[in-house]
This record gives sequence, structure tokens and C-alpha cells, in this order.
Amino acid sequence: MKNLYSKIPKVDQIIEDNRIKNLIDKRSRDIVVEIIRENLDSLRQKIREKDVEEKDFDIDSLVKKTIDRVEKAYEFKLKNVINATGTVIHTNLGRSLMNEDTISHIANMARYYTNLEYDLETGKRGSRYDSIVDLIKRITGAEDALVVNNNAAAVILALSSWGDGKEVITSRGELVEIGGSFRIPEVMEQSGAKLVEVGATNKTHISDYQRAINEDTGALLKVHTSNYRIVGFTDNVSLEDLVKLGREESIPVIEDLGSGVLIDLSRYGLEYEPTVQESVKAGVDIITFSGDKLLGGPQAGIIVGKSEYIDQMKRHPLNRAFRIDKFTISALESTLRYYIDEEKAIEKIPTIKMIVQDVEEIEDKAFRFMKLIDDSTKDKLDIQIVKDYSQVGGGSMPLERLESRSVKISSDIIKISRFEKSLRELETPIIGRIYKESLYLDFRTVFDEQIEGMAKEFEKALNEV
Repeated sequence: MKNLYSKIPKVDQIIEDNRIKNLIDKRSRDIVVEIIRENLDSLRQKIREKDVEEKDFDIDSLVKKTIDRVEKAYEFKLKNVINATGTVIHTNLGRSLMNEDTISHIANMARYYTNLEYDLETGKRGSRYDSIVDLIKRITGAEDALVVNNNAAAVILALSSWGDGKEVITSRGELVEIGGSFRIPEVMEQSGAKLVEVGATNKTHISDYQRAINEDTGALLKVHTSNYRIVGFTDNVSLEDLVKLGREESIPVIEDLGSGVLIDLSRYGLEYEPTVQESVKAGVDIITFSGDKLLGGPQAGIIVGKSEYIDQMKRHPLNRAFRIDKFTISALESTLRYYIDEEKAIEKIPTIKMIVQDVEEIEDKAFRFMKLIDDSTKDKLDIQIVKDYSQVGGGSMPLERLESRSVKISSDIIKISRFEKSLRELETPIIGRIYKESLYLDFRTVFDEQIEGMAKEFEKALNEV
């Protein structure tokens, strides 16, 4: 044991290597030295565990290990991946994507000063929302609008403004969890509102709301169950009936639409999803929805509705805590501009374009990928194009199955779970999904310009297995 410890190189010996000297010129000396010491400590541990080999003491090996670890420490943790899961609005992979024009606009706004809170006409301080409020009003038909950093914040702000210390009535069947164990009752609790549940899980009637109203009622809340559906023996209160009741009782109606659709997607062969414009037309006082789901923009919580209610929320202290920055504003403005012309929105917004993508286009991408795969690769793997189904994702349209095409990969030679891991460990990771011991790469969510590089990386991953 003593002889083994004496064979461990000194820190100075490794630092004297020219490769390490060059590394120190590029990177922090402190980090390089720290990693060298960690590698030597690891070697001592291997000696204690009697799991050491002669090659472990080699300086060349230790130098290479140090270089690899230092470079890895400097890598960006957030990186581009190839989404081959078929889930369009993939929460874990960043949800909605921006097109090139929007990206250029954000970069331009980031590069120079902007009139974020400066009124160019008066030369005085302005509102950071001026650039997008008029657009939102024009598209939705609402009296006024406000934008915060996500839809959960939008709901909290609305409830804090109108339900703090008061009762808010909600259907029991609408008490959803919206992701990350974040539930409507908990959101309501944080706002200071007292939840009053009415009806049953599958059925709620207008009379349930009527019986629950009293002098302590602050608002009526309707939540669109965008991430699940109750089917069978069901009934719920229509938006129009709830708005009518609210007006009769002088109680504001708040609707959490969740995903926030601005286009009737049923016209493109998808299931019907209520639009923001329909809620505005129905007379809902406050409507909240996400900017980064079906709308296809950046993470944001958009609030539209009656001016008297929006004005109060603008003055609420939480509004400053929830406010958005110039990057979100520029991305949202660029995205919303496409909605002035529905055809432009379908063509230019990546999320919408991907959802309505023609299956022949998807199949063509899969065939192009297959042609680029080397024949020797096909000797190790059984690869074929199969009919598959994508999903919208992001808690949106849970019953919608989008016909797609996937490359199905199976093998009797290598373990598919190991190959899937190898794909995830690439410089540009390829993320697919495993089902019944086969790996599926769905080409709905793969871009044309990614296919050639994807094929090369695919083969590289196979060689690492």
C-alpha cells in the first residue's frame, strides 16, 4: 500500500506538462489545480479500495483526464438538443421555439439600449407594456391587457386583486394540477383567497354557484382543464351562464384558460380548443393564459379583460414582482405580430407549424435520415420507418393524437437502453423515447436542417456503445 501511494504523481509534476500549461493559459489556474487534486484524491481512494491499475498512475492519463474535466467544467450546461420525442410543446426541452425573425429581433433589442420604459413622443417615462398591450387588444378584442412572467403568476395576481381575504368559488372538477405539483388550491391559498368548492368532480350546475354566493364572495373562477378530460356522465357550467350570474351578483368572473389559443385549430383538423377571443366575446372580466404553449411565444402569463379590473392589477404590488423583462417583451411582440394574419401565424410560428404539419412532410424527413445512415449501422440495428403518433404536450389538448412517422430502432446485438443513453450523451444530444424495448425517433419535431448532422451523430453514438 505504501509503495502504491508513493507512485502517485505530485501536483507540480502534472502542472509542468506543456498541455496543462496551455490549459492554464486558457482557463482558471485555480480550477485546473483543484481538478488535478480531485483526480489524485480519487486515485488514493482507488488504492484504499484495492481497485487500482498500473495505468492509473500514468501522468499522460492524468493529464488527459484533467483536460477533459476542466473543459467539461467550462461547457454550457444549457445546450441545444434534437427533440425526436414527437412532443411539440415539450416542457423539459424548453417548450415553444422562436423563428429566425423573432430571434434576430431579440438579439437586436439585447445588443443596444431600447425605449423599454421611455415614451418617445413625450420624452418622459413610459410603460414597458405599451409595445404589446395594443397588439394584444387588437388580436383578442379585449379592453385592456397586462403581461407577467407566467400563467401561474397571472392567476395569483388576479386572485390577489379580487379574492384576497374573500371567498372564490370554483367547480370541484376544475381544481387541476398545472405541473410541478403546482395546484389550483395552492395557488389560491398563496393569493390570500379562500377556496369554495362547488359541484362534484364530474358534474357542476349553475345552481351550485348560486347557493355558494354570499357577502364574502370575491370572484367566480373557471379553470379550463387543458391537461386532462373527464368523459362520460359529465356536465359543467357554460362560460355564458357563469358570466350572466356574475353580472347579476356584481361579482367578477376570472377564467384561467391555461394554454391560450388564438386560432381555432379545429379548422386544421385538430380537436376544438376554446380561444381567448371567444372568452372575451362571452364577457369574462379577467382571462389569463400562457404565452409559451399553444400561443407559441416566450414564457409569459397574459391577462386580458375589462379595464377596471386590469387597472387594479397594474397597481397591485405583486405586479412589479411578476413583471417581464425586455427579452420577453421583444419575443412576445414579435410572435403576436404574426397573429394579425392567421395564415402568417400558421406559417411563421414554429409551434403552430409543427402541430399542423402534414404527415407526408414528416415521412420525407424520416426517409432522408434513413438514406444518410451507413449500411454497416443497419447491420447492428433493425431500423425501419413506422406509423406513429405525436402529441401536442405542455398540458395542452391531452386527447389529440397527431399522426406522424418515426424511425423505430431495435436490436438483438446491443442493448437499446444503452444506445438511447449514448444518444443523450452526444455533444448535441438526440432525445427519443423507448417503448417496448425499441427506440422511437419521431420526425415531427426534428427540423430539416438537423437531419444531416443527426445522422452523423447517430452513428457516432452507436460506436460508443
